[in-house]
Amino acid sequence: MAMKFDPFRELDRMAGALLDPRQGLRLMPMDLYREGDHYILNADLPGIDPGSVDIDVDGQLLTIRAERTLRNAEGVKWLTRERESGSFLRQLNLGQGIDIDAISARYENGVLSVTIPVSERAKPRKIEIVSGEDAQPVRGDKAVEA
Repeated sequence: MAMKFDPFRELDRMAGALLDPRQGLRLMPMDLYREGDHYILNADLPGIDPGSVDIDVDGQLLTIRAERTLRNAEGVKWLTRERESGSFLRQLNLGQGIDIDAISARYENGVLSVTIPVSERAKPRKIEIVSGEDAQPVRGDKAVEA
């Protein structure tokens, strides 16, 4: 039985050979948003053993590493194998104003959620104004009774 030449399949095969997903680190898709006084990072890591996930902070750099291992069964003839195994990596520069000691994480249903709180020093605050004449606090243009 002769197979027909399919240029699209051949192009896909060549691109796959050049960009072999088994080589090097892979990025993990993520969402990052701010909710109140916290940043929330959600990263997709389906099929990852939670014990293989490593999160660390070095200065202002947050690094997330994970490892996915797919078992190789002997005597199996793969028809399709698209799920990637190997190491996954994501790094973020946190910038200033983050409480790095209070960062927490949880892994549930293939999603790693990292909660990154804003430090107390970085939160907006009101500054009380003191009048120069009688050193009483004022709000707006009126003195406040002590």
